[in-house]
Amino acid sequence: MSDTVRAEQAGAITILVLNRPAAFNALETEMVGALVERLAALARDERVRGVVITGAGKAFCAGGDLRWMQAHPQGPAGAFHALAGRFHLGVLEIRRMAKPVVAAVNGVAAGGGFSLALACDFRVMAASAVLRQAYTSNGLSLDGGGTFALPRLVGYARAMEVVAFDAPIPAQQALDWGLASKVAADGKAVEEAVALAGRIAAGSLHSYGHAKRLLGEAFDTPLEVQLERERAALAACGAHADGQEGIRAFVDKRKPEFTR
Repeated sequence: MSDTVRAEQAGAITILVLNRPAAFNALETEMVGALVERLAALARDERVRGVVITGAGKAFCAGGDLRWMQAHPQGPAGAFHALAGRFHLGVLEIRRMAKPVVAAVNGVAAGGGFSLALACDFRVMAASAVLRQAYTSNGLSLDGGGTFALPRLVGYARAMEVVAFDAPIPAQQALDWGLASKVAADGKAVEEAVALAGRIAAGSLHSYGHAKRLLGEAFDTPLEVQLERERAALAACGAHADGQEGIRAFVDKRKPEFTR
């Protein structure tokens, strides 16, 4: 597997490191393909209970590698079409994974890096890290689910400001706006992200997976359909060992011991 994405273990949490530091972890087909491959494998691996995504060096991810795109045999349009197709598979793996996926934003997250961070369930940002939409300042349109996640996180009006004006968003502002879950000291973003993922991993991933899926569907689903999906998920949880243990623990007034 390509070393453009490196995997490290922290107990039951896997840390995926985007590993093109000289290019500020800019996205091209090899790295995006490796990211998709690793995410798909981690989704299936029952030993892994959470995923943290971060970047090597000074940046989280500076977005698409525009130099690579400019040199593409089919030009920028062909490069964008090919790269976005692969990138979007990675976004879908994150959104569908019934495990916590946390972005440890250790430095700038711009363009595709911005969208990748927003695709994750949570974002822990280093104090000096910055989010930047970056597409529109370069005459481009957002990809990577950015137009899906951004208004859901900050609301339509603020999303329009982010898209129209493309001002850098420092960590504290991202926290205030709901784009970040936590601000960590510089050099501690990965550690804090692993701890956050670990807190969720210590509970029932069966329950978490259902809740994550339902929340992801909620904005586009009529109430009657959402209610029926909630009922089906609740029944599935009741039939699962985790749900049954949670009920017993509540009745017995003790802490539940969920399956690992």
